Amino acid sequence: MRKEDKVAIIAQLGETLQQYPHFYLVDVEGMDAASTSALRRKCFQSEIKMVVVKNTLLHKALEASDVDFSALYDMLKGTTAVLFTQVANAPAKMIKEMKAKKAVKPELKAAYAEEGCYVGAEQLDALCSIKSKNEVIADIVALLQSPAKNVLSALQSGQNTIHGVLKTLGEREG
Repeated sequence: MRKEDKVAIIAQLGETLQQYPHFYLVDVEGMDAASTSALRRKCFQSEIKMVVVKNTLLHKALEASDVDFSALYDMLKGTTAVLFTQVANAPAKMIKEMKAKKAVKPELKAAYAEEGCYVGAEQLDALCSIKSKNEVIADIVALLQSPAKNVLSALQSGQNTIHGVLKTLGEREG
């Protein structure tokens, strides 16, 4: 590969690192064509960008970034696919789903999610438990609705009288 080509690939990887806030390093060594195609299809359906790149080029792109990715450098061995995503837990859930179907690969090497580095396959459950932005918003909305629902139910059970509301609320706390 010519030096100009390498520089272009490193620059393109750098741009991709800036576009996506989260990425996973996945071991895809030894995967046959059918399973690789299935992985690419699942990535496309989950809005995950999958790129297979030389480890040395990815290492240089990571070094050129403003973020310290030094914890991930040791994981750049063998055949590595990079899964870029906007949703931190999407690749982890996809990998876990594939593991449930007894697939040997892909295997998680490391991940950069929510501004933290996760190294090792044992981090898969921790990555799955990270909540996406939409999940956090849904939790907040549910928390905000909870007091309003309590007041509404108190009004309904107290037959719409102040005395009934106070009695109902008093019974709940006691």
